[in-house]
Amino acid sequence: MASHARFSFCDLEPDAGSFLEEVLAGLAQPRKTLNPKYFYDERGCELFEAICELPEYYPTRTEMGMLEEHGRDIARLIGEGCALIEYGSGSGRKTRALIADLQPAIYMPIDIAAAQLRSSARRIAGIFPRLDVVAVCADYSRPLTLPQGERLKGRRRVIFFPGSTIGNFTAEEAHEFLQHARRLAGAGGAMVVGVDLKKDPGVLHAAYNDAQGVTAAFNLNLLARINRELGSDFDLAAFRHHAFYDAGAGRIEMHLVSLKDQRVMLNGRAFSFRAGETIHTENSCKYSVAEFQALARGAGLAPEYCWIDPRQLFSIHYLAVAA
Repeated sequence: MASHARFSFCDLEPDAGSFLEEVLAGLAQPRKTLNPKYFYDERGCELFEAICELPEYYPTRTEMGMLEEHGRDIARLIGEGCALIEYGSGSGRKTRALIADLQPAIYMPIDIAAAQLRSSARRIAGIFPRLDVVAVCADYSRPLTLPQGERLKGRRRVIFFPGSTIGNFTAEEAHEFLQHARRLAGAGGAMVVGVDLKKDPGVLHAAYNDAQGVTAAFNLNLLARINRELGSDFDLAAFRHHAFYDAGAGRIEMHLVSLKDQRVMLNGRAFSFRAGETIHTENSCKYSVAEFQALARGAGLAPEYCWIDPRQLFSIHYLAVAA
């Protein structure tokens, strides 16, 4: 545990052993997969921040604008002095806007990317010197016990989950995830969740296949990370980025397509690829407001308010822990 003034950092070592195990398991599937949570090494974080600035990529600037416009309304629903717990805090840009209106007593960002988490949480601690900032490096997609639980006692727990990251889960996974979040928030708690809406497939295609190729580089960087950290021998030039909208499933799928018959070695095991075979790296599910609210209710969360931008691209949901 590292600390300074009102900032502390707790590393629960979320990658210890699991990265290799999950990559081996994913590549051994009949349809090869990799978990998108491993996109976010240092280079992956840099590329994702670049994606957020792209003209085609609407979610970040749309949600940011909504938080700036409706932050006071959200703060009134939550009330001052809460413990704000953020899943997947990233650079913390959106959080700074919410904290300014909300004035929580404690801010606890939870993220798997340790270097970015430490940097962004320190920055927030500097901007809000009266705020207790407890950064936790952990895999929030799994059940976890929060450190420094004594400091949270008596505080209303509110989980902030922006960025439409809920869409990375299948409906079954999202249901389980929301149940875990409800239990962590506890009685009287709440969630504020950003959810990408269903829309024109052309808008979605452009957002995940940008003209500058930044999303392609982000996707391929996952293979570069596996090579660097796990000693594999992926030839990045032998794979290409492919993203498409599956209207039936209501989701964007991101894949890496093998451009030839090839073999990749990892941890002494050989994995064969046919030309045209893919590695499925990410889902990004899109919801209607009614669909997401039904999902939340099924997990024991009561939808109490929803904000939608004027172009009907994105939604922010306020969910209370059901009695």
